[in-house]
Amino acid sequence: MSITDTRPAEDNSPSAPPIPGDSPRSGTRRRLHLAPLALRLHFYAGFFVAPFILIAALTGALYAIAPTIEGFVSRDLLQVDTTGVDQALSAQVGAAVATRPDLTLVAVAPAPNEGDTTRVLFNDPALGDSERLSVFVDPHTAQPVGESVVYGSGGALPLRTWLSEFHRSLQLGEPGRLYSELAASWLWVIALFGLVLWVHRVRKRRERRSAQWLLKPDLSQTRRRKMNWHGAIGVWILPVVLLLSATGMTWSTYAGENVTKLREELSWTTPAVSAKLPDTAGPAQSPGGNHHSGGQAVAAPVDLSTRIAQLDRVYDVARAEGITQGAEIAVPATPEMAFGIKELRLPGTFTVDSLAVDGSTGTVTDRLAFADWPLMAKLTNWGIAFHMGLLFGLLNQLLLLAIMAGLVTVIVLGYRMWWQRRPTRRAALPAPPRRGVLRRTSPWITVPLVAAAVAVGWFLPLIGVSLVVFLLIDVALGLAARADKV
Repeated sequence: MSITDTRPAEDNSPSAPPIPGDSPRSGTRRRLHLAPLALRLHFYAGFFVAPFILIAALTGALYAIAPTIEGFVSRDLLQVDTTGVDQALSAQVGAAVATRPDLTLVAVAPAPNEGDTTRVLFNDPALGDSERLSVFVDPHTAQPVGESVVYGSGGALPLRTWLSEFHRSLQLGEPGRLYSELAASWLWVIALFGLVLWVHRVRKRRERRSAQWLLKPDLSQTRRRKMNWHGAIGVWILPVVLLLSATGMTWSTYAGENVTKLREELSWTTPAVSAKLPDTAGPAQSPGGNHHSGGQAVAAPVDLSTRIAQLDRVYDVARAEGITQGAEIAVPATPEMAFGIKELRLPGTFTVDSLAVDGSTGTVTDRLAFADWPLMAKLTNWGIAFHMGLLFGLLNQLLLLAIMAGLVTVIVLGYRMWWQRRPTRRAALPAPPRRGVLRRTSPWITVPLVAAAVAVGWFLPLIGVSLVVFLLIDVALGLAARADKV
């Protein structure tokens, strides 16, 4: 988000601006300016981590428009050309079960809009985690039109699943996830320290102290146009970049585990309805066992045909209770469980209401309105939907695509500026900003900053490890420079 000054310490050319906070009169006086430290950290993190962020931005651009691509590529599964009155949901599910009697029925997602297909979901032991087999049914004719593996709560088809995994791990499995976690963990740090530098630079322009100049590149400075575009574009994309960084970390391996623990400690986790029927005992006992537990009789097993027939009643109850948008109905696997109905993450959907319904009576046994979710759980849900390009449809995806293009531009401009201003064309590593800023900075800045770095490094382990690497590189470069002077 700002320029990294790569001049060596002996560069005193009049065309080169001074390092923020340096002045001939400052001597060894401790300064309260944050800009020198921000410059050094922004430089090292930007130079070494930016390649990973660049890859994440490029793969993220594909991931952003994946829902639209999926809609075109898999139209034969997702859309139908027939019209008319929808057949009973039980008839649609029965037709799907007839095509896959070898699998266990687990859920059904009725067609959310006119022209959409109904998804009947099965558990297939041959599939991986979070994968299910979906039979797609024409709701007007109750005839299956095809089947496919779907992934996750979003029901992604194979192409979108592949693009998602490519963005997350470059299709390299668990080791590959380290790249995206490193990018997400450092992105917000680089962006915020870059903002500090850009604000510092804009404030030095006496005639341009208003906040609007943070958003406007100064094109009057011909020699610094790349710098000004680098800073201005960085400010344009900053809010979305911070959101993507935060939501990206929730999916990561090590930082994600800490985020989950923090949410649990603060009661920010996503709530869920209880699918257990009232006044029922634990799991059904096998024949010949103890048929009584806690004084309550265990209900007799319910066969599949009865469960399918109950779907019509459950679906009607759900719509009468206000769940009229796209939802998924979980089919209970045991007699003491109710049907669970939960709204899906669909474009233009900002709530996730859920119900539990007794299939035999149509009684609502539990309900959970999205309005009753904790605030942070709501924000997390919206943030993840936005990250996936599902919060408000095509406009969401185009905005993400534009942000990724802006992020790529900022990174390329940053490297181009370093390349044009590098001290020697034979340098294997970039020349960092002037040394000694930590010694010359006030403890009122350095002590809280070091404490924050330790805390962040513990909570986001890849930041901690890479920060130690940066420090080792910095020390090595300092020792090498000192040896050259001897």
